[in-house]
Amino acid sequence: MKKVIVLMPVRLAATRLPNKPLLNINDKTLVRRVYENVRQAFGADVDVAVAAGDQAIVDECQTFGATAVLTDAALPSGTDRIAAALKVLDPKGEKYDVVVDFQGDNLNVDPSVCLPLVEMVKRTDCDIATCGMVIQNEEDKNNPNVVKIIMGLKEGEKEGRCLYFTRATAPYTRNPEKCPNQDLYYHIGIYVFKAESLKKMVSLEPSVLEKREALEQLRALENGMTVRAMLLDKIKLVEEAPADINTPEDLQNALPYIK
Repeated sequence: MKKVIVLMPVRLAATRLPNKPLLNINDKTLVRRVYENVRQAFGADVDVAVAAGDQAIVDECQTFGATAVLTDAALPSGTDRIAAALKVLDPKGEKYDVVVDFQGDNLNVDPSVCLPLVEMVKRTDCDIATCGMVIQNEEDKNNPNVVKIIMGLKEGEKEGRCLYFTRATAPYTRNPEKCPNQDLYYHIGIYVFKAESLKKMVSLEPSVLEKREALEQLRALENGMTVRAMLLDKIKLVEEAPADINTPEDLQNALPYIK
């Protein structure tokens, strides 16, 4: 019987926060803290490995007993990185049928949110599962840096097929009185792939809409792959701290809470 594997793409190159994965977060490196969170959430039956873009990350992972695969530093995305690691760990495609992509800088994201996504892939046979949240902040609805999922959910529904992802404010509601659900949804960048779907995704050329919106997940939709999303109420381990660490300010805001 094939298994689930969690792959964490990690690389040193970060313009806003150099050497981010190796930063000391209250006596543990960032990559170690994320790895330990993932390991605790998934338990001993699920394999966890780091898809590293640099030898220094591999060296660090060895100090705390994590499996790490060195991948080409020039790979264009985390998706390409985990696919490259999967090819090393399961060259014949015999070990794993589901791959969780959990970003290595998701310091304060609860990895257990991936568990129902794994179940959704198995239950629905979708190619990719991801997640979202209802947008409460009016400014975020019009912010092109905030990616939205378009899916047609009825009142009370918590999951559905993704029809599109966009930086625009969408979908538009023409007749509000006829539409009880007018929510917009954040896209949270956590993915669970069928292993074969991951391999297909990285074999495809960047697509027209992907390049236009700069959203990699549109490549899957444009090539007929099925993406489903589940709405979550919360994703953080500690609500007061930032979800991930991208800037020196994020780091300072996280330090009092990440113990």
